Amino acid sequence: MVSKTNGGFLISQIKQVSGRRFEKLLADAGVDAFNGAQGRILYVLWQEDNVPIATLSKQTGLAKTTLTGMLDRMEQGGLINRRFDPADRRQVRIALTTRARALQSEYDAVSAAMSEIFYAGFTDAEILVFETTLRRILHNVSETESQLSVSDQEEL
Repeated sequence: MVSKTNGGFLISQIKQVSGRRFEKLLADAGVDAFNGAQGRILYVLWQEDNVPIATLSKQTGLAKTTLTGMLDRMEQGGLINRRFDPADRRQVRIALTTRARALQSEYDAVSAAMSEIFYAGFTDAEILVFETTLRRILHNVSETESQLSVSDQEEL
């Protein structure tokens, strides 16, 4: 392996800069019902609605403790509802409201604009290779995360 790598640092920088850019695109589009971080949660729910918090945590990469506060704000904003699972009342499921479903097309437009910025100058083949590589990295770090104790994971 190369002795000095910057992948993690670069990913962190990309996350920060693209997050600010995405927030600006949302503001420019007049989308003020949610912020970029909440958009990640909505994106997952638009793919599959009515999911347990644990599933949402895994798919967004957000710790359950972080997710809980965000879901509180989203529920107050009329974007999601918490429902007890009829098969297991100990489990809470997160479901979109009609209001949140109506925002999907606005989010999709902003997301498409962000993709244009993100992938400017890339060929389709380069995009596919890049995203495959990112999935491999995500898999690698996820595998090591599963080796952490439950209390360590809750702190993250």
